[in-house]
Amino acid sequence: MDTLQLVIPTLFGLEGLAAEELRRLDLSGVAAENGRVFCSASPADIPRVLLGLRTGERALVVLGRFYAADFDALFEGVRALPWERFIPKGGAFPVKGHSLNSALRSVPACQSIVKKAVAARLGAKYGLETLPEDGALHQIQFSILKDEVTVMLDTCGPGLHKRGYRAVGVAAPLRETLAAAMVMLSKYRGRDPFCDPFCGSGTIAIEAALIARNRAPGLNRSFTAQKWDWLPSKLWMAAADEAMDKEFHGDYDIWGGDIDPYAVEIARSNAVKADVEDCVRFEVADATRFHRDEPYGRVVTNPPYGERIMEKKEAEELYRAFGQTVRGLPQGWKVSVLSSHTEFERTFGRTADKRRKLYNGMLKCDLFQYTGKK
Repeated sequence: MDTLQLVIPTLFGLEGLAAEELRRLDLSGVAAENGRVFCSASPADIPRVLLGLRTGERALVVLGRFYAADFDALFEGVRALPWERFIPKGGAFPVKGHSLNSALRSVPACQSIVKKAVAARLGAKYGLETLPEDGALHQIQFSILKDEVTVMLDTCGPGLHKRGYRAVGVAAPLRETLAAAMVMLSKYRGRDPFCDPFCGSGTIAIEAALIARNRAPGLNRSFTAQKWDWLPSKLWMAAADEAMDKEFHGDYDIWGGDIDPYAVEIARSNAVKADVEDCVRFEVADATRFHRDEPYGRVVTNPPYGERIMEKKEAEELYRAFGQTVRGLPQGWKVSVLSSHTEFERTFGRTADKRRKLYNGMLKCDLFQYTGKK
């Protein structure tokens, strides 16, 4: 099969990180746009991307792009694509998508037209009036932006942030892709002590452990595309072998603390599911009494915002106390705090050395980074 184009949707603010990851996976044609990254890929690259990508939300195969200002153009544009190369006779092909600033505003109507066009093409190719759709899932997605239609196949099933280790969570969990991004932005490489004093269900510390060990985040889960005829099992086995060959096996000091014993219990269970229980430890601890004696290290954390879990005033008091605690750390400690609170720096007691705009779901946040004492 010829070279394919992939599009990787990301949370806003993570496009550059995802693009860097794809380049490190030796993919070509990497181009970042708002909320997504494009790249070229061979079929063998698809399992490698799905297993190895930390900051992308999905991996979609782009089947075609064209302009359509009416339903006839949409139908013909979709029917012209080579669906038989990707969907076998019994393949199931549900359709979903979205439309923005386009003449084709009705998403349900667009879904119906795309479905009919694909069925018309496959029916003609396979000599069937009715397609059984009793085989493997081939989820079709479309995006219509200013009348430009992009038609794609989703390779994932559940999004890539679903690593497989977080069966249960606690209130307001942090998405795994965002947690991994926070660790990467802190420049943590596994050598320094790493701490999350507001660990909740352990996501940041677990992602730090996966990064320290260079363990592919997708190894403990399955993907829709594993059942596709044109991606044989040998490609998946080769990608898994390659990923496991790149793992490091060292001693790591990764710690998570939370005042809630139930959250700590969940964090420990999640670490076992992620196969990193040997290099991360969780304890019941009060973040406002957090202290380490080592001369350097990393704190990466996501304290309550005062929007969903706590009242704003309580959050401010917590930030104030935590800021005093951080100022008591040895000089070489670098601290990264994610918050949506507009008064975070004032209540924390120090202006950040660097601020990075990120999104936790639809919630606009900043990653406040402190690079050590002045």
